[in-house]
Amino acid sequence: MRKIWRGVAFGVLALAALLYVGNTNYLAPARSGGPVLLAHRGIAQQFDTAGLTRDGCTATRMLPPTHGYLENTIASMQASFEAGADIVELDVHPTTDGQFAVFHDWTVDCRTDGRGVTREHSMADLRRLDLGYGYTADGGKTFPFRGKGIGLMPSLDEVLQRFPDRTFLINVKSNDPAEGTKLAAVLNALPPQRRATLLVYGGDNPIATLRAQAPDLKAMSRASLKTCLLRYLGTGWTGSAPDACRSMVVFVPINLAPWLWGWPNRFLARMEAVGSPVFVLGGYRGGEHSTGIDSKADIERLPAGYAGGVFTNEIEAIAAALKPRKPAAP
Repeated sequence: MRKIWRGVAFGVLALAALLYVGNTNYLAPARSGGPVLLAHRGIAQQFDTAGLTRDGCTATRMLPPTHGYLENTIASMQASFEAGADIVELDVHPTTDGQFAVFHDWTVDCRTDGRGVTREHSMADLRRLDLGYGYTADGGKTFPFRGKGIGLMPSLDEVLQRFPDRTFLINVKSNDPAEGTKLAAVLNALPPQRRATLLVYGGDNPIATLRAQAPDLKAMSRASLKTCLLRYLGTGWTGSAPDACRSMVVFVPINLAPWLWGWPNRFLARMEAVGSPVFVLGGYRGGEHSTGIDSKADIERLPAGYAGGVFTNEIEAIAAALKPRKPAAP
């Protein structure tokens, strides 16, 4: 009996050693390059997130402005790339004339001088709106961007034409499967090399439809992400990523990341092997509002030498901290 127990103990220790060697980062190959920075909504006006709900009007919660950019505009995207963003996230809604408007809110009532559900307007009507109309940092006493956002709402086509070589993460704002069909048609009309630079995430139904109709696109929904991470927690010790994680976008809250097998370098390599880029978010604390790596304290939680994706709402500050500026040409 004693020999049997010794054999069991030896087997357990051997398995533990294999798990350690296969998943520890002390023995993992170093990854080259720096972090890949994803600018959420581009350079945007920041707002108070305390008590914010999914449909809350962030324009009326604006913090005192430190710059003149409005989210989801061409100028904001350009400034984001110039600041050091590798990818810009943008939000889309279908329009009544068959286009996709780049705009965050379900209705235009909060930010603009218009009224009604965003997708119930034509692109031409949306372009007439003042995107800066509703922004206030003092409870409505002043509106510093009113009159400065007229004509600034772009279409998705316009963005892709303006930045032909840049990478974007497209956020589908509904859970309507028909929207997945519409977006798949638009993106499938692009050359394969252009589609390879585009990522998509959003509601479970439209993303499932889009993945079926445009299988080469990297796309993620809340349901597919949950399935990927749960299956990886169960099988990642083997050294590979499950099929549920294949060809998608993987978001990982920074406070949950250390629980993933092989975090960070082995995990990043395993996801890369199945065609799935990884982006670290801010700590998950429940609720509906997305947080990013937005402060010095958040940066300090990143592993030393981290070379994966970083999702941020503060691209200017985070890029300055994580990416050394290239010297200006003489």
